[in-house]
Amino acid sequence: MNTRTKNVLGILLVAILSSAMTLFGYNVIVKKNFEKSIATANGGNTTSDNMLQFANTFGQDKGLTLTNLTTEDGYPDFTVAAEKSVHAVVHVKTKSIRQEQFISPFDFFFGFGDPQYSRPREQVGFGSGVIISKDGYIITNNHVIEDANEVSVTLNDNREFTAKVVGTDPQTDIALLKIDGDDFPYITFGNSDALKVGEWVLAVGNPFNLTSTVTAGIVSAKNRGNIVGQDQGIQSFIQIDAAVNPGNSGGALVNTKGELVGINTAIYSQTGNFTGYAFAIPISTAGKVAADLKEYGSVQRAMLGIQVPNIENIRRQDPKRASELAKIQGVLVEDFSDRSPAKAAGIEKGDVIKSINNVEIHNFAELQNQLNRYRPGDKVNVTVDRNGTKKTYSVVLINTQGNTEITRSTDSMQKLGATFKEIPDSKKSELGISSGVEVASVTNDGLFRKNGINKGFIIMRINNMPVNSQNDIAKIVATVNATSQDKVILVAGFYPPNGRTQYIAIDLSTKK
Repeated sequence: MNTRTKNVLGILLVAILSSAMTLFGYNVIVKKNFEKSIATANGGNTTSDNMLQFANTFGQDKGLTLTNLTTEDGYPDFTVAAEKSVHAVVHVKTKSIRQEQFISPFDFFFGFGDPQYSRPREQVGFGSGVIISKDGYIITNNHVIEDANEVSVTLNDNREFTAKVVGTDPQTDIALLKIDGDDFPYITFGNSDALKVGEWVLAVGNPFNLTSTVTAGIVSAKNRGNIVGQDQGIQSFIQIDAAVNPGNSGGALVNTKGELVGINTAIYSQTGNFTGYAFAIPISTAGKVAADLKEYGSVQRAMLGIQVPNIENIRRQDPKRASELAKIQGVLVEDFSDRSPAKAAGIEKGDVIKSINNVEIHNFAELQNQLNRYRPGDKVNVTVDRNGTKKTYSVVLINTQGNTEITRSTDSMQKLGATFKEIPDSKKSELGISSGVEVASVTNDGLFRKNGINKGFIIMRINNMPVNSQNDIAKIVATVNATSQDKVILVAGFYPPNGRTQYIAIDLSTKK
C-alpha cells in the first residue's frame, strides 16, 4: 500500500470517528436537557410515570392541553382512559310490540267490515348506555329505547337489571334510565367545550352486540349541524373518526383522561356501518338534558325568539344569496317569533349575533349549543353586529309557550285529572285490541272529564302511539310538552264492550 493511499484512508477514518462522536455528544446533550426540563416541571422526577403530572401542571395552569399520554416508546397510551370508562358503559336491550297490518282475503274480495287487521309482533333492539352516577342513572339515546315496552341493561361484569325510563327528549336524542342500586361504577363528566380538533378520543360501546368495545380516533370537527336531516331536532355534534357502528348508539365518548365528553349517536354512512365519520352529542348538552329529565321529568328548553334564514332552502332558489349568507360569521336575525324576548330587549332584524355571554358564535349550530345550556327565565348577554357596530343586549330567555315558567311532566299529567289501570293480555284479547290502558278514575276539574273521557274508557293510542301503562302516557305527554308548539294530544279509545272508536283532542296548555 503506497503512502498516498494510507493518507486517504487515514483522513476517512478520522472523518468517520469525528462524525460519530459529534452525533453521540449531540444526543447526550439533548437527552440531558429534555430530562432536566421534565425534572424541573415535576419537582425533580424524570420517569415517564410523571407525564400525567406534567399534563396537569401545564394543561390546567398554563392553558396547554396534551392530547394523549404516551408509552416509553412514544406511542399513544389509552389504557388508563379505557379502564376508567369500560366498566361504566352498559349494554341496553329493549323489547317492543309492533303492529303488523294484514288484509283479510274475504274482506278484500267481498268488502265486509274493516279491510285491515293487525297482529302484535315482538321486536328486540340493542344499544349502549353510560352510567353517570353511583346510584344508577344512565344516559342513552332516545332512539335506542323509543317505543320500548321493556328495557334492561347488562353491566360489564354481566349483572343484568331492569331499567326504568325516567324521561326522554327526541329533540336532542337523549334518554335517561334508572336502575336500582347505590354502588355502580360511573364516568365523571369532562369539558366538551375544551375539546380541540385533532385531540384523541375513545368511543366505548357495544357494536354488533360485542360488549365492552373500545375504539380510538380524533376529534375531526365540532358543532356539526344538519347531519341527520333538517327536521330531526337540535343538532350540534362532535365529529370523530373513531369506529362507531350499530350498537354503539348511547355509548360513551371519552377523552384520554377517561372523562365523559359526549354520547355517541350517529354515523355518516351509505351502508349503515362505519365508513369514516361518526357523531356524538356534547356532554354540555346531554348532561343538561339528563339533569332536567331527572329534576323535572321534561327538558326546560330556552329560546331567544328569533327566526334565522334556512340556507339549504335558499340555496335551491337563490344560490348567490345562499353563498353570501354562508360567509357570515355569526347568526343573522331574519325575523322574530311572537312575544320575542330578543325583540323586546332591542335586537333588530338584520343584526348578526356574534356571542352569547362572551362565547363566540359562528353559526346556528353553535348558537343552539349555547342556548341548550340555559333554562327559561335565565338572563344572557347577546352581542350583535349592527352595520359594523357591536351592541350588547340583556335577554331573558323564554320557553316554547312564550313565558319563563319551569314546566314539569307531572304538571300536565295532573291536568289530565285521571288515574289509569293496566289491562291484562287476556282482557285485551277479549276486547280485540293489542294495546290499551283503562281510565280508572277522573276528577271533576280535569281535562279528561271536561273533554268527555270518564271512568272505564279504554285508551288504545295517543298521538297514534300505542299505550299500555300510565308511564307510556306520561312519556307521550312529556314529549309533546318538550317538542310541540300546540301542546295537543289526540286520544283514540272506546267504551267497552262495543263502543265505537272515538278520537278526542286535548289541549294541554288549557288551564284547569
